[in-house]
Amino acid sequence: MKAIIAIIRPEKLEEVKRNLVDIGCYGMTVTEVKGRGRQLGIRESYRGREYHIDLLPKTRLEIIINDDKLEEVVDTIVKSAQTGDIGDGKIFILPVEDVVRIRTCERGEKAV
Repeated sequence: MKAIIAIIRPEKLEEVKRNLVDIGCYGMTVTEVKGRGRQLGIRESYRGREYHIDLLPKTRLEIIINDDKLEEVVDTIVKSAQTGDIGDGKIFILPVEDVVRIRTCERGEKAV
């Protein structure tokens, strides 16, 4: 099993969710976060004054999936969230040792 943590633009969330459901990936946790990448934020101008926005709003998706669905889910997130501009986000993939469904006590792939 794998854990996918995807940091995406907030305006892309609905499209990403819709496309994940279309491929049979239903479960996810979504969190509103702030962050920055290599660009170190952005510079804006308002009424003649320049200011620096250090941390930009992002959306964090957490998905646990079976290994056989990994590439399909990652490809779907990339295609749905990509704009081609700086700040599109990142996807992190981590191994998951075990999962327990609290309601039924099922473990492993059955619990995903």
